[in-house]
Formats: sequence, C-alpha cells, structure tokens
Amino acid sequence: MNKKKPVFFIVLIVAILMVYTAINGVTIPMGDTPSKIKGAPDMRYGTDIRGGVDAAFQPEGLDRKPTGDELEVARAIIETRLDQQNIMDREVTIDKDNGYIIVRFPWKADETDFDPEAAIAELGETAQLTFQDAEGNILLTGDHVAKASPTVDQSINQYVVSLSFDEEGAKLFSDATKSLVGKLINIYMDENLIQSATVNEHISSGSAQITGMDNYEQAKDISDKINSGALPFSMITKNYSTISPSLGAGALNIMLMAGAIAFGLICIFLVSYYKLPGFVACIALTIQVTGQILALSVPQMTLTLQGIAGIILSIGMGVDANVIISERISEEIKSGKSVASAIASGYKNAFTSVFDGNITVLIVAVILMIFGSGTMLSFAYSLFTGIVFNFLAGVTASRLMTTSLSSFKFLRNPKLYTCWSRRVTL
Repeated sequence: MNKKKPVFFIVLIVAILMVYTAINGVTIPMGDTPSKIKGAPDMRYGTDIRGGVDAAFQPEGLDRKPTGDELEVARAIIETRLDQQNIMDREVTIDKDNGYIIVRFPWKADETDFDPEAAIAELGETAQLTFQDAEGNILLTGDHVAKASPTVDQSINQYVVSLSFDEEGAKLFSDATKSLVGKLINIYMDENLIQSATVNEHISSGSAQITGMDNYEQAKDISDKINSGALPFSMITKNYSTISPSLGAGALNIMLMAGAIAFGLICIFLVSYYKLPGFVACIALTIQVTGQILALSVPQMTLTLQGIAGIILSIGMGVDANVIISERISEEIKSGKSVASAIASGYKNAFTSVFDGNITVLIVAVILMIFGSGTMLSFAYSLFTGIVFNFLAGVTASRLMTTSLSSFKFLRNPKLYTCWSRRVTL
C-alpha cells in the first residue's frame, strides 16, 4: 500500500477537529478543574462590536493633585495590564486638570450580566503594593518587582511564586532578608494582607520564592496581584458607564452570515474552476480560518473591526496562494508532464511567488505587533496568525493532500488537475 494514501484523510480529520473546536470549544477533563479550549462562542469582541465599559479613576489618599508624570506612569501601568490580558480594544487617557485616568475597554467574552463593577475589577488591584515587616515598616514597594510568576519547585513538588527584583529592589530585599531571617515579610495591597512569607535565609540574588501555595490558581492569583501592584498611588473608581456597540446589536450576526456566504462562493469557484486542487484549497482555507479563530479565542485576544480586516486580508492571501499553485500545476500538465511530476513541479515553482508575497506582509505584521498597541495590535495579530496558517495550510497541508490524492489510481486523470482555461485533450 502506498504510504501517501492515508495522508489526505489524516489532514482532513485534523481539519474537522479544528472546525468542531472552533465552533463549540472543547472541555478537557483534568481532575477537579477541567480545562477548556475556547472556541468562537467564547471569543472576546471589541467595544465596536459588543460594547464595554467607560470608567474614570482618581487617586485616593493623596493630599494634593497628582502630577502629570505620576498620571502618565499610572496610565502606562494600566495599559500594560490590559495588554497582558490581551485586551487590545482599549483607550486609556488622562485628565491632568482633574487628576483622572479614563479607561474604555470591552466586556469579557463570558459576560452575561454586563455589570460595570465586575468588569472594572478585571483591571486588577488599583491599590499600592508594599512589602512590610511585622512592625509595619515598609521594606520595598511593588514598583521594585520586575516580575512575579507561578512555577513549580521540583525540590518540594509544590507551586510557588517566583519573584525577581530590579537592581534597587534586589538591594532593598537583600538588606531586608538579612535582618529578618526567621521572621515574617508581609505583602499588602494598601491595608489588605495578601500573603505572608517566612524568611528562611538571607537572599542576595535578586530573586526569591513565596512557598505555601495550595494550587496553581492561588499561585497565579498572587502573582497577578504582585505584577499589578506598581501603581504610584492607590486609585478608586469615581464613575463609570456602559458603552453601546457602535455597529448595533445585530451587526456581528450579519458579518458572520456575509463571511459564510463569501467563503462558500469562493469554494464553489475554486472547485468548479480548479477541480481537485480547488477542492484541496477549500480544505486548506478551512484550516487557515479555523486556526485563526482558535488563535484569537484560546488566549482571549480581543477581536475588533480592524482584527476582522486582518482576517479578511489574510484569507485573500490564502486564496491567492492556492490560485497560484493550482495555475502552476495546470501549466505543468499542459506542458506534458505526468500528474505526479506536475504536482511536484507546480508546488516548487509556485513557492517563490507565494513566499515573497506572504513574507513581506508577515514582516509588516511583526513590525506592527512590536510597535503597535490597541486596535492596531488586533489587526497585526490577526494578520500575523493568518499568514502563519497560510504557510501551514495553503502550502504544506495542501501539498500533502494533493500528493496523497494523486496516489489513488482513479484520481490520476490529468483533467482533474487542470483549470478550465488550460483543458487537456487526451
């Protein structure tokens, strides 16, 4: 049996699984806390599609108006928090005259009550983080923590919170642990104690661990609170309001219907004009689109109108790649080559054109991802993932499928691989 024959069915099964996951999501049982691969229903949409929250924050406990520099620092930190949570459709502005920070961001994917207070809590603690000794003396503040992350300490087989400090923080923490061996260091958000840790030894390396975590969720929760604790002052929500979607409630359903119809028409054209390579192209495009959906829904990247534009552009690049490949195969068969030879030569000769067109767009997407933010980042991410899946599906997977199908005797007819404008007379 030809070993290439099952390849088409393997790729087809992968495509079907991806479609199912993208449409419904998949829950994976993992003990008491099952993990879910989120699909399209769990996707987070931008304020232009689904609406969101508009909230104004003001400093708390200051006996003066915050300076412009302090507000800029707080604004940058809030933007970083939003970026870390993949919330790309957001606006963070400052009102220097009144000392406010105004934040606009979309609802969570699973939001059903549309409660602004619950949504605002997603931004993380707006209090100031401090490390204190048992007497309440502040040893260092959260802005000296470079990073906190949940990890597993293999030596004790437990979850811990790993801390790394900046240069000044490392010195302050070293001085603190040197004098507090055997004593407690308490971590506070304003007046709220979030964790206590016993100093077992003098730590001068600029990194440390907080042990005693019961599970990953607890370690991650504390890590998130520490990472978000570098605000220059405590903040409270002064007022908030909900944002209505600019496109209207039914716009998303209309876009989905239009996209499905357009995709169906493209597939009809590809199959009717390019025949078997067109059929393979439809499967490759399906893998590309579902791959993009999963790349957005699984990490909860916000999908905005700009992101949808990136998806459409990358689908166009995918169609273009498959058209170039199909045309090349037709040309090779028209020149008298066998089906197997034409497929090999067609993909080889088309690769340069497909690669050049996609790599230039990929470079632009990477540059936008590095320097962009907000909705620009949404566009860049959608475009980037689309081009990556175009290479995987439109070039690699389609070649595997076409080669596999051509290994079946009844599918070796050259007419099945030539487009209508290059019909072969046998």
